[in-house]
Amino acid sequence: MDDRTELLFGKENLDKLQNLRVAIIGIGGVGGYVFESLVRLGIKNILIVDNDKISLSNLNRQIIATRDVIGEYKVDVAEKRAVSINKNINVIKSNEKLISDFTIIDSFKADYIIDCCDTLITKKNLIKYVANSNMKIISSMGCGKRKDASLLEVTDISKTSYDPIARELRYFIRKEKLKNIMVLCSKEIPIKQEKKEISSCSYVPAVGGLLIVNYLVNQVLKLSI
Repeated sequence: MDDRTELLFGKENLDKLQNLRVAIIGIGGVGGYVFESLVRLGIKNILIVDNDKISLSNLNRQIIATRDVIGEYKVDVAEKRAVSINKNINVIKSNEKLISDFTIIDSFKADYIIDCCDTLITKKNLIKYVANSNMKIISSMGCGKRKDASLLEVTDISKTSYDPIARELRYFIRKEKLKNIMVLCSKEIPIKQEKKEISSCSYVPAVGGLLIVNYLVNQVLKLSI
């Protein structure tokens, strides 16, 4: 499975990537594409945490969602998909809801945390948790209510705009005196909508997830981006 990827990166760089330990919190629209891409890169150890089950509303944008797995836990579906791609992968999974107890991440000994959850308090707690460790975090802001994937970027949260989640986190980060928090964020103004459900499409979260992996790879290998 690694032949073509090794041709691109070289064995030493590919080994460096594949030996990373990556925790993904939330494997929905953005997180599912992060997971899929890391699996296909051959990352050996991945922790996935999500307490949600596949529903019909996931079909338009979540790569792990198909009609035959409706009602199953996302982490179970994702693990089966990963093993079908790479039989040697070690997937640690949890369907618990993370808020402030990150024991499972401690036990896993992650190098990177990819935060794709949709709970603001968990995002805040994860950022604060990582600040007191040797781990690095990339946090996904909102991809709903957006149509233009070209306006997505991974950047320092201090440079973000138009995103209500990022606005809340900027205030929190200033208050906690934290720095250098990298996020996936859109420069697009979210569309206005009357319905309670957040509108979404297939390609914006997909591009977001792949941009996160692109940033991670380039950071680990010290490539120019």
